Amino acid sequence: MHLSIRHETLYSYSQSQAYSIEQLHLTPRAEDQQRVLSWKIGTPGHCVAYSDAYGNLSHMLTLNEPHDTVRILVEGLIATTPLDGGRLHSQERLSPLIFTVPTKLTEPAPLLADIAAHCLPPEGSRAGTADLLRLAAHIYGAVSYRTGATDVFSTAEQALALGAGVCQDHAHIFLACCHAHGIPARYVSGYIDPESTGHAASHAWVDAWVHDDDYQGWISIDVTHNRLMSDAYCRLAIGRDYESAAPVRGVRRGGGDEVMRVEAQIVPVYNGFNIHDQ
Repeated sequence: MHLSIRHETLYSYSQSQAYSIEQLHLTPRAEDQQRVLSWKIGTPGHCVAYSDAYGNLSHMLTLNEPHDTVRILVEGLIATTPLDGGRLHSQERLSPLIFTVPTKLTEPAPLLADIAAHCLPPEGSRAGTADLLRLAAHIYGAVSYRTGATDVFSTAEQALALGAGVCQDHAHIFLACCHAHGIPARYVSGYIDPESTGHAASHAWVDAWVHDDDYQGWISIDVTHNRLMSDAYCRLAIGRDYESAAPVRGVRRGGGDEVMRVEAQIVPVYNGFNIHDQ
């Protein structure tokens, strides 16, 4: 499948800002199941590319002169291939054990540990694909998708207690449950062809480390849709949680209020035609 992607982020300020710095995870990862056919990123100010600790191709954007808006636009075409049971077959150098460490957003509080005990093998045991899909299904049923119910600072525990959240919260709850049993699991940010789901095209899901009879490695699970990742997904960044893999994250110096507007369009194309239009 080919995915045509256009993603615009616009920050508007009620007062002029003296300085802004933004960390951008807006370039698709180089992985076996996806290939960048074309990609460009447009920003104001000074933008420098680098590779972060997780192997994500990232950019650091700085603006050192007065500004009342920041517009970031990325667009391009990505070729994706189907996965066998969500398996990534990646050749990464990072040990999966670094993704067993909880963060403040994925701390396995007692309520989360109870879900892990209900859905996963005993702590210290190896988990298979069926175990992790059972966990995803439980979270899918327990936490409804509701825009605005949480924010980027909400923890897994808070979202679970509320019983509502967005893709970021579903991912954090899954990670917290895996961490409770020592299972490597990580946050993924990227894009999804939304089809008719009504969910945002900018998306978050998880990778988890499995031990099946015929495979040991990462599988990718979309908890929000209760399914394995397919070729309808484009992966931007991996990390321990939202904070380390967010598409855009930064700080500013200046007063006033901030308004952020995000528009993402992901369209599958075949031989130059929009699949949804056929």
